[in-house]
Amino acid sequence: MTVIRFLQEKIRTNYRLLILLSPVILWLICFFILPLISVFIYSFLERGTYGGIKWNFTLENYQRLFDGLYLGILWRSVSTAFVCTAICLLFGYPFAYYLAYYKPKLRNVLLLLVVVPFWINFLIRTYAWILILRTEGILNSLLALLIPEFQSLELLNTPFAVQIGLVYGYLPFMILPLYAALEQMDMSLIDAAKDLGASPRHAFLNVTLPLSLPGILAGSLLVFIPTVGAFLTPDILGGGKVSFIGNVIDRQFRTFRDFPFGSALSFMLLAIVLTGTIIYFRTLQDSESSGI
Repeated sequence: MTVIRFLQEKIRTNYRLLILLSPVILWLICFFILPLISVFIYSFLERGTYGGIKWNFTLENYQRLFDGLYLGILWRSVSTAFVCTAICLLFGYPFAYYLAYYKPKLRNVLLLLVVVPFWINFLIRTYAWILILRTEGILNSLLALLIPEFQSLELLNTPFAVQIGLVYGYLPFMILPLYAALEQMDMSLIDAAKDLGASPRHAFLNVTLPLSLPGILAGSLLVFIPTVGAFLTPDILGGGKVSFIGNVIDRQFRTFRDFPFGSALSFMLLAIVLTGTIIYFRTLQDSESSGI
């Protein structure tokens, strides 16, 4: 009887939990799983004569992915995302470290400055960089005032401009997880390391850096995933001259109406993002199991 009552109570608990989660589950099924399944099916179909699809199953869309043109664009997207992530980590870590251990009053002000850009539309912030980077823009005008014989730099519509826009747009996504990880760290561990004879450099490498690894991984993931599929920033600051995989997918759906090939490109991008996510969780799990 005790076992039966236990099972009945377990069923009631799971049933209540299922009722509470049903809105979220329904939302995920309708707006995530079903669209994902439809895109997956589209990727194996043929393009219609005037756009749309033909219900003829084929692997041609996935074979086209290995074309040198698309592989080059994919490499540009992934490499730029890696560089953007590295730059955000390089600038974000010192700022987050300073933010975590400075005076509370100034810390709140600095944290507010990090969050303020989220109050402004991403599109507007990206267009603002056009005013800064164009030939007659703020940066060239300032350099011309400082250097009399200065010749204007062609910064806009270049990979450099795209990289700046990506770093600017996603730097807060690196700072905030790093700040959360560093702010929760026990400072007495650093003091203990110094008492045992560790120099500040060794204390940082052996205590601070390993303990902040979850924040580094989370921030890197939050920066890498949106940048590898970015299409708005390359389109605006690249002027159509710098194509990322996100721009190619956008053109396949909106311009060429090649839904099957656009779906295949989308799934290739999804595979890359999923691989990065799996690496993140495995690395995090390994670091936790090793006692870091």
